[in-house]
Amino acid sequence: MKKFSTAALLLALSAGFGSMAHAQAVKPARCEFLANAPDQHVVVRGDTLWGISGQFLQHPWCWPQVWGLNQEQIRNPHWIYPGQIVYFDRANGRLRLGNAAGDPGVVKLSPQTRVQGLGRDAIAAISTDAIGPFLSQPLIIEDDDLKTAPHIVGVQDGHLNLGKGDKAYVRGDLTDATAFQVFRPGNPLKDPDTGKVIANEALYLGSLKLERKGSTPDEAATFSVVDTKEEMQVGDRIIPRPVEPIMNYVPHAPAGNVNARVVSIYGGVSTAAQNQILTVNRGKADNIDIGTVLQLYRLGKVVKDPADNNNKVKLPDEQYGTLFIFRVFNHISYGLIMEVRNTVDIGDIARSPE
Repeated sequence: MKKFSTAALLLALSAGFGSMAHAQAVKPARCEFLANAPDQHVVVRGDTLWGISGQFLQHPWCWPQVWGLNQEQIRNPHWIYPGQIVYFDRANGRLRLGNAAGDPGVVKLSPQTRVQGLGRDAIAAISTDAIGPFLSQPLIIEDDDLKTAPHIVGVQDGHLNLGKGDKAYVRGDLTDATAFQVFRPGNPLKDPDTGKVIANEALYLGSLKLERKGSTPDEAATFSVVDTKEEMQVGDRIIPRPVEPIMNYVPHAPAGNVNARVVSIYGGVSTAAQNQILTVNRGKADNIDIGTVLQLYRLGKVVKDPADNNNKVKLPDEQYGTLFIFRVFNHISYGLIMEVRNTVDIGDIARSPE
């Protein structure tokens, strides 16, 4: 089958995803259809945008270019639901979205499909099984943010540590929240480039529910323990439980060139494989947002050239995998390892796709 260039792909219909007048403002990347791409794919429950993209495209992160999404539509896309069909129009080098029982023409999706709650049955960008617990925990602490958070000052009589159902007594500004998560400062994250600590990763301990605020400024508030992952104790900090995010992001290349390094691998190990979680030393301040896709590289070794008086020569960096960013802080991001042909090591490179 003929392969189509990026320019041809940008002519693809928006299929209800928005106007085609604006292309994604990123560095052009190689974006071609697979030679064995199917004529169509019926969307079923359990599908992911990444998986569907991979059936048609050499690089799943090329999806925004195929549909002509601009940056705003990447952040807040329309949904794709089970029962719809993605058609491959080979003659024109484009994809169309249709209904299983209807015409394979373009489906005009209403903007109302963007609102919270209506996308529960829609397919996600990637499988949430691996990243679900990481969407609200652990917590990256930048600029000592946790030091000003409310803290546990006392525990239920007769207890050294807290378990499910126990009472905890808290001091601090609770704002208007009633549901909280409990954290303890954890390991510092060092930048592989500079060796400096750029953030701390707090250990998630569990959650609390407010039972009663203090009746006077010097009286502690009463909480009950909803669930525990680790035992809680006096001195642990609490923050309001974040609203569960809706998984409506689209895999895409970053808006600008990114050259990051792997800072840590979750679990305290030094190497990782597919479907594991890691952090990189770039975030919101570095053109990274949710859904950003980076390519993983191993630094090329420096060897001696015996034919040139043993002068040192650096070998090319080896591209061996793909990383999907799903949670972003100012200078740190969490990513899911999507596809790798080698192990991922701390210090490896994560770059904009080429």
